Amino acid sequence: MSYCLNPHCKKPYNPDNAKFCLSCRSPLGLKNRYRTIRPLGEGGMGRTFLALDQDRLNAPCAIKQLLPGPEIQSDSQAMAKVTELFEQEARQLLLLGEENSQIPVLLGYFEQDKRLYLVQQFIEGQTLWQELQRFGAFKEEQIRQLLLDLLPVLQFIHERQVIHRDIKPANIIRREDGRQSSVGQLVLIDFGIAKQLNHKGGKTGTRAGTEGYAPMEQMRGGRAYPASDLYSLGVTCIQLLTGLSLDRLYDSVESRWLWQSHLQQVGRTVSDRLAAILNKMIQDSMKARYPSATMVLQDLNTPASRSFPGKVTPFVPAVPTPPTVATNPLLDYFQGQIWECDATFTGHTAAIKTIALSTDGQIIASGSEDKTIIIWDRHTGKILQTLTQHSRAVTAVAISLDGRLLVSGSMDKTIKFWQLPTGFLLRTLTGHTKAITALTITPDGKTLVSGSADKTLKVWDLRTAQLQQTWEGHPQGVSCVTCSPDGKTIASGSDDGTIKLWNLRNGSVKATLTGHQDRVEALAIASDSQTLASGSRDKTIQTWQLDTGTRLATPKEHSSGFQAIGYLPLPPTLNPRNGHILVSGSEDKTLKFWHQETGNLLHILTGHSDSITCLALSSDGQTIISGSPDKTLKIWQNLNP
Repeated sequence: MSYCLNPHCKKPYNPDNAKFCLSCRSPLGLKNRYRTIRPLGEGGMGRTFLALDQDRLNAPCAIKQLLPGPEIQSDSQAMAKVTELFEQEARQLLLLGEENSQIPVLLGYFEQDKRLYLVQQFIEGQTLWQELQRFGAFKEEQIRQLLLDLLPVLQFIHERQVIHRDIKPANIIRREDGRQSSVGQLVLIDFGIAKQLNHKGGKTGTRAGTEGYAPMEQMRGGRAYPASDLYSLGVTCIQLLTGLSLDRLYDSVESRWLWQSHLQQVGRTVSDRLAAILNKMIQDSMKARYPSATMVLQDLNTPASRSFPGKVTPFVPAVPTPPTVATNPLLDYFQGQIWECDATFTGHTAAIKTIALSTDGQIIASGSEDKTIIIWDRHTGKILQTLTQHSRAVTAVAISLDGRLLVSGSMDKTIKFWQLPTGFLLRTLTGHTKAITALTITPDGKTLVSGSADKTLKVWDLRTAQLQQTWEGHPQGVSCVTCSPDGKTIASGSDDGTIKLWNLRNGSVKATLTGHQDRVEALAIASDSQTLASGSRDKTIQTWQLDTGTRLATPKEHSSGFQAIGYLPLPPTLNPRNGHILVSGSEDKTLKFWHQETGNLLHILTGHSDSITCLALSSDGQTIISGSPDKTLKIWQNLNP
């Protein structure tokens, strides 16, 4: 796959061997050396791509494309000045990466076709934003360690007259590659908008940064200082602590942050010392903030028995006196929700068998007995693509963590990889001898596990599409597959009513669970990776302790079989000890909410004219998507988040 770098190209994806873009005829590649594969991100200052360095055995690298405006490109003197400044900044970045392992190494920089390019080391790993979505809110110890890891990096770049300008969870990666000593290290990425400082302090320039994370002096005047980066790091910390969006954390009318009151409302607190440090970092007035990362580190390392400067008393609203009768925070939370059908999507001509929702909630993929996959815009209902290359019913779909890859399985015995959102067919995998019934992608985004009516599970490398393992053990066909959020366990259900728990690392069977009297239709694992739920044609939902395989509670019985289940994602501030809420779709055409620990039915949603065969739940727990043989998708929304 080659990606066209022309920013105006309508169809930028091209085959590997193409020399010119098939759509716009622009030359592909850079400097006869770098082949761009796919976009990694886009911002106000340019675009970033994953590329292969063909002079270094196709080693992966990250390329940032900076696009000067038309008024600059048309003025030779202005373009020359911009290029000169770009080269100055690139040389500074080169020195930073060579001296500090927590900054990507700059491999090259150049100008081509009046576009400026930085070539940097590609850092393998997950961003803190991805970790937040995967594991929920951070604990105080994690935030303290984050500060201890990153503040020395900020002090390092600030001493060299460089300001990052765009610190946020998405621009901090936990390294998964490199030397053993560096694995787990936090790396600051996207220095492409960094600006050199002059000796007088801040330098006026292009307004850069991300709204919400960047302080006022940066967003209004384009000026940035060391205290500006500290502000952004502080905002990053309070978002990771609470798991909430920034618009819920900041009261623009009162001009104050609400993060501590949000924590208090759900029974969480942080130490006075950390609260004071974070509150000082995120002051609107730059003069009220720490002037340097060193001073933050000094306060962070001050013994608890000593006082330290800069303590800010937070505003905490009065908390009502709790009732004398014990309450369950989980049930209180759910009872405040209002669920309604927000939209109905039509487009398939036969029963819908499977649904997947991208992590960011923007894209829906649905597979049908009509042999097609439809890619939908979640918010508008617009059909973005209809994929028709399967020759039989599509029975399973999954979307990669980064939202750029769709995987589908079919009764035609094949697995197909598609580029999102373009729908470009990347490859077709063969190996199963009967219909594909289930697909799951591991939380680290590296591995695909497929289940089939041929009684086997196959483990594939998601990047290379190479088969790694084949697992055998089910006496009948595999009907459903899921992976635990911690990435350690694969659970598979079978036509014979049993469930097997597999060690993902070596493929060994950890346990075989028996209890269902008919085919296991659906499996789900709670966010804490402690509990497994299974739904069956025998009209029961059963729950199990994942590490031991012990059945936890009396099966939840129903008048009809369960065909789809999922755990409702809960706010990071709710402790799993308060319990879990299960969502089920069944043959009686209803969507039901259950309190797992008691088996109590909490709520019922109706609207489909046929059974509900598949579900997808958004990562924030505010949206549920259901599919049915009635050929429709329904979008259910919590109107009172």
